[in-house]
Amino acid sequence: MTSGLEWEQAADARLDGLVVYQVGGSVRDRLLGLPAGDRDFVVVGSTPEELLRRGFRPVGREFPVFLHPDSGDEFALARTERKHGRGYRGFVFRTGPEVTLEEDLARRDLTINAMAAAPDGRLIDPFHGCVDLRAGRLRHVSDAFREDPVRILRLARFATRFDDFAIADATLDLCRQMVRDGETEHLVAERVWQEMSRALMHERPARFIEVLRETGGLAVVLPEVDALFGIPQPARHHPEIDTGRHVLLVLDQAAALGGDLPVRFAALVHDLGKALSPPDLLPAHHGHERRGLALIRKLCERLRVPNACRELALLVGELHLKVHQVEQMRPGKVLQLLERIDVFRRPQRLAPFLLACQADYTGRLGREARAYPQADLLVRAAAAAGEINGGRLAAQGLEGPAIARALQQQRIQRIQRELQSGSEPNQR
Repeated sequence: MTSGLEWEQAADARLDGLVVYQVGGSVRDRLLGLPAGDRDFVVVGSTPEELLRRGFRPVGREFPVFLHPDSGDEFALARTERKHGRGYRGFVFRTGPEVTLEEDLARRDLTINAMAAAPDGRLIDPFHGCVDLRAGRLRHVSDAFREDPVRILRLARFATRFDDFAIADATLDLCRQMVRDGETEHLVAERVWQEMSRALMHERPARFIEVLRETGGLAVVLPEVDALFGIPQPARHHPEIDTGRHVLLVLDQAAALGGDLPVRFAALVHDLGKALSPPDLLPAHHGHERRGLALIRKLCERLRVPNACRELALLVGELHLKVHQVEQMRPGKVLQLLERIDVFRRPQRLAPFLLACQADYTGRLGREARAYPQADLLVRAAAAAGEINGGRLAAQGLEGPAIARALQQQRIQRIQRELQSGSEPNQR
């Protein structure tokens, strides 16, 4: 870890006379030698009126937080908090010149986030976060952790970002107790999606799901995903057998392939329908693609998932098996698949869609490195068929229904050529 935590403080009359400390993630990351993100500061011994007088812009609704008018850095008055209700909003906050820096740090979630740096480089670390950083340990600051269920999500996200860190046993036990006490049932959609979407963009996003499951929170936050664990699949196609394990492999593959957030979300939910497969048919899952669509819609509605993620997830959930089998399809069926993806009007859809399908195809135990020629074949088929358009046919003198018939016929012919160009036989 690095040392020397001096933070640059250019001559700034707005800060003259204020007692200010840099806090939180920027301190943690600087100790780890990582690039610093947004800088957050705590102001001790001051008042909202004083910061307003100095030109700071208020942005906090529930407690005083201000933005520096020039740098945009966030400055919060030192505060304490006390639980008085359920969920993450059930708090009473107290600010004032009498609140100390140590009291402010004590309300934070993890010890590695409860450190502060003075302008002269002194590290203030009353809860031994630096020791935990060296040990690679995620540990809660105090029993007050139990008062905010969002902290379970944050713990899972930090375990995902720092996936070589271990979670302290006492912290896991506390999370499990919070779940048993029903605290996670009061999480609001916006906070769940905020933490989950950030976690999905880390290098190994499956860790987020693993930690939630370990705490018991997955069954509350993402019951559709939790239901997949223990559901068997045919070993011939899925050496990992367990559907939940497959989904985690697919999710990590989506990250390894460089997928953006919609791709990773689609990877997470693409097989939800397997939890609804009739028990007497297991380990087969015929028709799981369509059965899963209602579950994907329900999850997206509950968490208020952005449209881009929702749309791709539904397409991948419905069509991923068809893509795996594209080399055996007739040209007309390939055209129907391309039309269902809407690639001729929205060509930008194809690449992320195929990336999610590839993640599913390679997200299987021991098969992570296998090729996916189906993607290349569909790209070539879409490009060839897209060269035929209604405008060109109309210029040849065709009208009305004749244009539609010719468009379909000529696109099928182009696709036929691509299919005949050859590709390696695929494994389902």
